[in-house]
Amino acid sequence: MKLLGEGFHWDDLNVGERFRTFGRTITETDIVSFVSSVGMLEALFLDAEYRATHSAIVGRPAPAALVYALAEGMTLNATGQGTGLAFLHMELNVEAPVIEGDTIHVEIEVTEVRPARKSNRGLVRTTNRIVNQRGETVITYTPLRLMAGRGNSGDAV
Repeated sequence: MKLLGEGFHWDDLNVGERFRTFGRTITETDIVSFVSSVGMLEALFLDAEYRATHSAIVGRPAPAALVYALAEGMTLNATGQGTGLAFLHMELNVEAPVIEGDTIHVEIEVTEVRPARKSNRGLVRTTNRIVNQRGETVITYTPLRLMAGRGNSGDAV
């Protein structure tokens, strides 16, 4: 029986392939819950009066760490469910702020696909662009992941 929502296997991917996730609107609850749970209790995120007089950004900004985490959730649910084995490396560049009410999605381009040392596993690098509703790239990151191949349950790294 086919498992619904299963991610890509490394040996099904080709350099140059591109994918896009569904979108996600950033809410006040997202921002407050995130900064509270990780202890990022900066006035910029929690104090409207401080923002009004000190912030260079109009509106309530979302921490880049939150935006990245949400993007990874959208990406993994769409591409790596049950086939992703390990997150190995990444470079990340923040290019523009994300404000409460912005809607983001992730545009993914496969830039490297190669077999790993252990059989039926592969390394996949992508360039992931987090894009807002205006088509502006807000964050770019380049994860390298270990992924299962066809016929591999992926249960051991």
